[in-house]
Amino acid sequence: MTEMIVVAGADFVPGAAPDQLDWLQTEGQAFPPEWFADETAAGAVTVPTFRIDPFPVTMAQFREFTLATGYLTDAERNGYGLVYTDRYWSELDGACWRAPAGPGADVGDREDHPVVHISWPDAAAYASWAGKRLPTEAEWELAARGPAGRLWPWGDTWDRTRANTAEFHAGELTSLEQWKVWWRGVHERTGPVPQTTPVGSFTNGVSPAGCHDMAGNVYEWTASTARLYAGGQECDATIRSVMGRYRAIRGGSWMNFRYQVRCTERMYGDPDGWSNFALGFRCATDA
Repeated sequence: MTEMIVVAGADFVPGAAPDQLDWLQTEGQAFPPEWFADETAAGAVTVPTFRIDPFPVTMAQFREFTLATGYLTDAERNGYGLVYTDRYWSELDGACWRAPAGPGADVGDREDHPVVHISWPDAAAYASWAGKRLPTEAEWELAARGPAGRLWPWGDTWDRTRANTAEFHAGELTSLEQWKVWWRGVHERTGPVPQTTPVGSFTNGVSPAGCHDMAGNVYEWTASTARLYAGGQECDATIRSVMGRYRAIRGGSWMNFRYQVRCTERMYGDPDGWSNFALGFRCATDA
């Protein structure tokens, strides 16, 4: 088993500084300022020293867990998994961590790829079995960028060769329509096969703590319930509606643009069994 990384405790300010949020609006990305307002930094937090896995949990590791325990994921019990088809999200019968693009789809040998179709209870169950836990959102961000305010784990300059994102596969993308053209081409060739890569493939994208794949590859669950850093912060109504209910997800995935894999980007998922073909996790422990 891979040795966990010790991340020194620190007082740091999670979230994005105002100049970073202003920068987003000059980049031509499609979302309005309100969509990123939940990232607005509101003061320092103290994170005690902790340990975190250097990689997301792989299919091989998750398989070991299921063989030892007989565990069935929520997607397996439901009988379907959420994938993106050639047009939009769809519930695909039989899709689960064992068959990420559905039964019969040729996905090749993926034992060293991050496991996907993992719900929050699935991730928590694995972590408990392994004697670990899910990282808090603050722990995850500290491990991804260090106490300094980096945009991406490696620094402030985007480089598509440092992370598994849509732009690694398709080249520079500047519009949603370009993304759709790329994904439709992939879907025509392979169906909804996740474009994950073996964990640790991007050694030039490692974080200051030594963690891999903290930008792209798969979204990662955290232990933290969604909340705004500043309670009265104005933000998109959809985002505000999940506060206090959903769990925070970090890191972006192979599906995303450069803006969605920044260290401060926040996403949220329903912890009551929801998962998809780009969502995984990594574990942490107290020091």
